Amino acid sequence: MKKLFLLIIILFPTCNVFPKTSQDTIFNSLYELIKHKDLYVTEKEERISEIKKLLKTPNITDDQRYDINLKLYNEYKVYLSDSAIYYARENTAIAKKQNHNTWINESKLDLVSLYIVSGMFIEAVDILGSIKTKDLPDWLQIKYYDCYKQLYNYYSSNNPYTQIYLEKSNLYRDSLLNVLDKESSHYKIVYAEKLYDESRLNDAKQILQKLLDQTKSDTHEKAVLAYALANIYKKEGNINLQKHYYAISAICDIKNAIKENASMQALASILYETGEVEKAYDCIKSSMEDAMFCNARLRTYEVSQIFPIIDSAYQENVNKQKSELQLFLILVSILSVFLIIAVIYVYRQMKRVSRIRKELYHTNVKLNDLNKDLQSSINQLNDVNKELSYVNNQLSDANQIKEAYIGHFLDLCSTYINKLENFQNSLNKKAVERKLDELYKMLKSSKMIDDELKELYENFDNIFLHLYPNFVEEFNSLLIKEEQFVLKPNELLNVELRIFALIRLGITDSSKIANFLHYSANTIYSYRTRVRNKAAVPREEFESMVMKIGVIKKN
Repeated sequence: MKKLFLLIIILFPTCNVFPKTSQDTIFNSLYELIKHKDLYVTEKEERISEIKKLLKTPNITDDQRYDINLKLYNEYKVYLSDSAIYYARENTAIAKKQNHNTWINESKLDLVSLYIVSGMFIEAVDILGSIKTKDLPDWLQIKYYDCYKQLYNYYSSNNPYTQIYLEKSNLYRDSLLNVLDKESSHYKIVYAEKLYDESRLNDAKQILQKLLDQTKSDTHEKAVLAYALANIYKKEGNINLQKHYYAISAICDIKNAIKENASMQALASILYETGEVEKAYDCIKSSMEDAMFCNARLRTYEVSQIFPIIDSAYQENVNKQKSELQLFLILVSILSVFLIIAVIYVYRQMKRVSRIRKELYHTNVKLNDLNKDLQSSINQLNDVNKELSYVNNQLSDANQIKEAYIGHFLDLCSTYINKLENFQNSLNKKAVERKLDELYKMLKSSKMIDDELKELYENFDNIFLHLYPNFVEEFNSLLIKEEQFVLKPNELLNVELRIFALIRLGITDSSKIANFLHYSANTIYSYRTRVRNKAAVPREEFESMVMKIGVIKKN
């Protein structure tokens, strides 16, 4: 059961979407199922065994036994006809014992359907003749007319008076259509068969295709619908769709362990006609096994008509493959001789190469020693070059700072001289005009100093960020994420960033920084300590890493 379950899981996705998958996928699924069809037979046997256990229930009534026999009949009728006949006869005996007319007629009709498949046409006709139509309820009339339809249809296939019996079959089909519910699937299938016989293929196709699309699981009904569609495409001459739907029908038959089937045989015929002999052989062999297992004489006869033809073609292919294989073996033998000669030659060459490798090894050892000495010298030179490169970068950085600051320093000196000159003239003017109050007010005011300091810091910030445009981002990268500085709008540097900007320029003395920023040395020290405590890098290395901002990228 576990193996069967795994197989169903593997094949289920492909079997549920046949109309949308490629023909190759469907056929691969079919051939895989043929190899493992015994698993489905095992599942069927287990299901039958569970039903049979019910017959051993103590003190069961005839009504219960009749229902159990009916279940077994339904399980066996397309699986093992002899067993199905046995349980139909058992029910006939129970029905007669109970004098239950409905059961008697039901059991008789069940037997008739089995006799038809088994080719026991005389027995089937005798039983049908003993049944009075007026005694049958509606649901049994359906079975009655269906049996007559199938009887004459099957009988016509092996009779010189084919047309006469087909006409009789068609008459009973019309009677069947009259008693069937027009909304039922049974009615639509039978009506599609009528349309097929009347060559109204498109109408029949539409009915069957709609029913097939509505059938989601791989049931026996799906097998019947797919087989009927395949027959329509056969009549139209569409080989690809004919094979496609025969394959779908065969897959459903295997999954339902239906041994009395026609799709596998039909598929084998079309595969043979299209030159796919090996696949045709697998299908006809499977069909023959099913027919013999089921003891369906009519199916066995039909399969026996085509089996020798396909088997002969298959054996011819096998013989041809054997001849090709023999030729291949001869060629392989010849190639093997050449291969042995080649191996001997290669072995000798390998010995020669081995000797040369030993000589090369000793030479390589000497070369490696020389290479090591040379590499050591190169490494030393590289170390020197790295040191020189680092010094050059520092000098370049220092020169860049000096050049930038010299230019800005000269510009600021000139600006401040002009401002002092203007301020001096303004004071002289107030003194000459004896405006002593205004003169005193100007001398006492700190606004000029504050404005000049603000302008000084703005100039410093602009000049510094011109030299180190990524200073803020690189500085923040040295801090833990939660403590990184977020500047206000239009703010270039805050106090803490300005302190470390001066440190980056080489001014590390807190008193000098305090003089420049007009803070106390203790305040500057507190700022430096507070920022170091926020560092994401080791605290003792923080200021040295600040000194490398800008130089690292150059390196």
